[in-house]
Amino acid sequence: MFTVFDDELDRTAREIRDRHRSFAAGRWTGQDLESHQLDAFRATLEYVKKHSVFYGRHLADVDPASITSTRPEQLATVPFTTKDHLRQEFADVLSLPMHKAWIFYETTGTTGRSTPCPRDNTDSLHNNTALTVYYDTIFRQYGDEQIIGVSGPTELHAFGDTFGEVCRNLGHAVAKMWPHSPMVGFDRALETLRELRATGLFSTPGMALTLAKKARAAGLDPRRDFRLDVIMCTGELASPSLLENIGEVWGARVYNALYASQEASVMGAAGRDGALYTAPLLNLYEVIDPDTGAAVEPGADGVRTGELVVTSLYQGSKPLVRYRTGDLVRLTPPAEGRVLPAPTLEVLGRTRDTLTIGGRSISGYDLEELVLTHPRGYLDYQVVIDAVDGRDELTLRLELPEDRTGLRLDEEEIARAVDERLGVPLRFEYGPLGSVTTTGAMVSWKAARVEDRRLAAPDEERAAALAVAGGRAQ
Repeated sequence: MFTVFDDELDRTAREIRDRHRSFAAGRWTGQDLESHQLDAFRATLEYVKKHSVFYGRHLADVDPASITSTRPEQLATVPFTTKDHLRQEFADVLSLPMHKAWIFYETTGTTGRSTPCPRDNTDSLHNNTALTVYYDTIFRQYGDEQIIGVSGPTELHAFGDTFGEVCRNLGHAVAKMWPHSPMVGFDRALETLRELRATGLFSTPGMALTLAKKARAAGLDPRRDFRLDVIMCTGELASPSLLENIGEVWGARVYNALYASQEASVMGAAGRDGALYTAPLLNLYEVIDPDTGAAVEPGADGVRTGELVVTSLYQGSKPLVRYRTGDLVRLTPPAEGRVLPAPTLEVLGRTRDTLTIGGRSISGYDLEELVLTHPRGYLDYQVVIDAVDGRDELTLRLELPEDRTGLRLDEEEIARAVDERLGVPLRFEYGPLGSVTTTGAMVSWKAARVEDRRLAAPDEERAAALAVAGGRAQ
């Protein structure tokens, strides 16, 4: 309701809302979108050149008026922004001073210097409006009497504020819980979910599984003793099979709800059909070869696979220009009959999380999907990579419910799929996995989910994940 105290913001909020609703309803033509993106791209260039110390230098030779289309050859005249730029330039990347933001966030800083990510009202209005319009297609399935739990990684993260406001926009009650906080803990978080008869939950995939583990340890059945209808997962790589398993464990529909970062804000959000849709009113999307930086040509099906690059199409505290996310994606064009008229994304993991196993390259997303396609009912997982006599071997570690309720596990079927894809043998181990698997949102999917014993010692990210796990409230 803050907008009622500022007439200009109130008008802006209504314009943004109406624009997103019109786009989601399919009332925009391709030319409408192209014009909007081109105008907004040039506006962002002009804005950051004027207001950001870093971009004033970085884009000194770029004339926004010279950009006459969003074709790759035109965009290539504008230099990339990288994560190293954000770490090195720190507050100089910002286009507004801190006091003009409404809230301050920062990156986790587990593997490098934390970078400031303040948000002003413009940032929040644009991003939260897009999420509200997209998520309305999901939550309206479950009626008007909803209570949503929100369980995020840290207090300096946008997680709680963003989803709290989006749920308020949709008319749903919210309970914010931080199970790793020593003031809350898992017992109290579970008690809150149970007593409130919460119908939904926003969390990371790892947190959804950990809550299920803690519930079972307390003698509770997630399906029987809780009322969750929908779980909105974000913050970590999540394959369809992992999401389906979480759904079976809780007896709920599970969505890969959001693709975002502290630095770049919202880049993708779920619709009712489970697809992860881009937000083309918020960002201009490019897909590049991570090695050469050149634009990736679409395949015969129109799909482009490579590193995602985004440019903010709104002008707030920290708009980014041609920001290399470091994430591998598959970007698929819009299709008739989909819930939303936007391209869809599959986030395959970070470029540096791609693994070579048995001499074959595989993304984190595809490895997770490979080993988890068949088992259902497990409470956690991890992959171990060994080299035995010069040959790679995999071990799939699974944490199972003690009574094995709802468990479906065919070792031969899983091993056969791994052999066909990677040409390596697969072994199985069963037992508790500890808390390192909960660190994906804080460090990386690979650090949390893969133990690569082919390395002489844990790499920096694995060491950081172990440190985070050791310091968390259990």
